[in-house]
Amino acid sequence: MSDRIQLLSPRLANQIAAGEVVERPASVIKELLENSLDAGATRLEVEIDNGGIKRIKVRDNGGGIDKDDLPLALARHATSKIHALEDLEAVATLGFRGEALASISSVARLTLTSSRDDSGQGWQVAVSGRDMQAALAPAAHPRGTTVDVRDLFFNTPARRKFLRTEKTEFNRVDETIKRLALSRFDVSISLRHNGKGVHNLRAGLGRVEMERRVAQVCGPAFMQNALHIDVERSGLRLWGWVAEPAFSRSQADLQFFYVNGRAIRDKVVSHAVRRAFADVLYHGRHPAFVLYLELDPAAVDVNVHPTKHEVRFRDSRLVHDFLFGSLHRALADVRPGQREEREQVPEETVSGIRAGEFAGQQKMPLSTRPSPVDLQQQMQNYAALHQPYQSESSVAEATPPVAPARPAPALQVSESDTTEAPPLGYALAQLHGIYILAQNEQGLIVVDMHAAHERIVYEQMKAAYAAGGIQAQPLLVPVSLAVSQREADCYEERSEVFTALGFALQRAGPETLLVRQVPAMLHGAEVEQLVRDVLADLLAQGGSSRIGERINEILATMACHGSVRANRKLTVPEMNALLRDMERTERSGQCNHGRPTWTQVKLADMDKWFLRGQ
Repeated sequence: MSDRIQLLSPRLANQIAAGEVVERPASVIKELLENSLDAGATRLEVEIDNGGIKRIKVRDNGGGIDKDDLPLALARHATSKIHALEDLEAVATLGFRGEALASISSVARLTLTSSRDDSGQGWQVAVSGRDMQAALAPAAHPRGTTVDVRDLFFNTPARRKFLRTEKTEFNRVDETIKRLALSRFDVSISLRHNGKGVHNLRAGLGRVEMERRVAQVCGPAFMQNALHIDVERSGLRLWGWVAEPAFSRSQADLQFFYVNGRAIRDKVVSHAVRRAFADVLYHGRHPAFVLYLELDPAAVDVNVHPTKHEVRFRDSRLVHDFLFGSLHRALADVRPGQREEREQVPEETVSGIRAGEFAGQQKMPLSTRPSPVDLQQQMQNYAALHQPYQSESSVAEATPPVAPARPAPALQVSESDTTEAPPLGYALAQLHGIYILAQNEQGLIVVDMHAAHERIVYEQMKAAYAAGGIQAQPLLVPVSLAVSQREADCYEERSEVFTALGFALQRAGPETLLVRQVPAMLHGAEVEQLVRDVLADLLAQGGSSRIGERINEILATMACHGSVRANRKLTVPEMNALLRDMERTERSGQCNHGRPTWTQVKLADMDKWFLRGQ
C-alpha cells in the first residue's frame, strides 16, 4: 500500500461503484429496463444467454439518445433526469444517479446503439482502455435504444466467482422481469433465454388486461383468491390486489409492492401489512399481494441506497396507518357471499345439470333445495335426536360473560326463502360433533363449528372492549425500569400515547422510569418487557401497536375457551344461527389463529366424483 494519495483511474472508480449497483445479471437488466422506461418506451425486448452471464441485450422503442450525448451516457454522474437539488427532492423517474451504464461498462463489454428518429440511421458507442475512452461510430438502428452487454465480470474474476449456476441466475432475471412487468401495465415486455421465448406480455390498461398480466406473473390461483382494492385518502392512494388469508404462502414469494411505480422493500410497509393480517393468518404463513402506493414524489425519498430498493417516507406514521387501515378494512369486509360471487364458475365452464350434460338423468336431480315444509320437518327430526346443550336456545348465546353475544333467532322459514339461499345455505346435519354440513346454491358447505364460533365471539369481544375503553389498574408496588436516556426522553415527548393505552409512568431519573399503572386486562403480564417494546416502537416508527396486539391475544384466548367445543350436539336451528352469524361477522373466513372456518364443495365437483354425465 502506497502512503501517497492518488487519484483513482476512471475505470477503477466505476468498478468500485459497480460493486453497489451491479451484483449479477438481474441487477444489470433492472438498471437497463428502468432507463428504457424513463425514456418513454412502450415495448421492451430482452434477450439473454447463459442466464445473462454471457450476454444481455435490451432493446426499446423509447426516445433514443442524441449522437453528441452518447459518450456522456457512458460517463459517470451524467444524466438527463435531474439537474438541481430540487429535482432530487422530488424524483419522478426510476433512475437519477447517472451511474448504471458507467458501472456496467467497467465490468463488461458494453455497446450502446441509439436513434432519435425513424430514419433507420443511428449511432453506436463503446468504451475501452484504462481511461474508458468512448468510441463513436454510425450504425443502422430504428427509433429507440439497444444496449448489448457481453461477458459480465470478465475483468473482475473475483466477482465472477460469486455468480451462481445458469439456472439460478436465470431465475433471478425472470423474477426481475416479472417485478417490472407488474409496475407498468402499459408496456409490452418479451424475454428470450438461449434463443427460446420465455415471456411475451402484452400491454393493456383495462381492468381485464391488468388482471390477465397479474395472473400470468403470479399464477391464476392468485387472481381467483384476490380482492381488488382502491382507497384514496389524505393525498395517498392504495390500489391493487391482495389475496385472501386462505391463499397464504409458506414463503414471501408473492409480495409485490410499488411506490409511484418503483418496486421497493420497506420496513414501514412490511409492518403495516403484517398488522393487517395479524388476526387472520396462520402461524408461519405469509400473505400474497400486488399493491401500488401513489403519493406526492416530494413525500418520499428514494435517494437512500444505490440499488434504489429502499425508500424513506417523510411522514412514515401517516403512510403506515393508511396502509394498515386500508388493508385491515378490505379483509374485514369480506363476507361469505362476496367470496362465492368471486368464485362463481363462468357460464362457459359449467358442468353437470346446469350445462345439460345429463340428458336422460334429468329426472334424477343431483340436489334440490328443500321446501319450507321439508326444512321444518328436518328441524323437528334433528331437535328430537339432539338435546340442546345446557339450556341455551342458540349457539350465539354460549359466550363468556365478558361480552355476551347477541342472541341469534331461530331460523324462520318463509316462501321468500325458496327464491335465494343465504351464502352459507341451510344446515343439514352435524358430522362427528365437529363439522356442520349445510347446503347452498353452489353445493355443500362444510363448517368447522368451533373455529367459526371462536371468530364470532372474538369479534364481539373486541367490539365490546373497544366500546368500553381501556380500563387501568394501579400497581401496589411501582415497577422500576432502567432505560437509556433516549428512551426516557421519548417517553416524556410521547407520554400521551402511554396514557391513552392505560399506562401511568413517571420519570424518576435520567435513565429510570416508574410504572405506576397498567391496563387492567394486562395485569400479570410482563410489564417491563411490554413497556420496553412500546418505547422501541415509538423510537423506530413513531407509534406502537404492542399493547393492542397483546390485548387482542388475551381476547382471542378468552374467545377460544368460551366457544362451542367439539362433540357438542347442536340442533338444526342452532347450526343455522351460527351460519347466519358467520355471514354477518368480519373475517369469519378464518378463526383467531388463521385456520379456515369453512369451505365450499361445488356441485360440479361432486358430479365428477361419481362420473355423473360421463
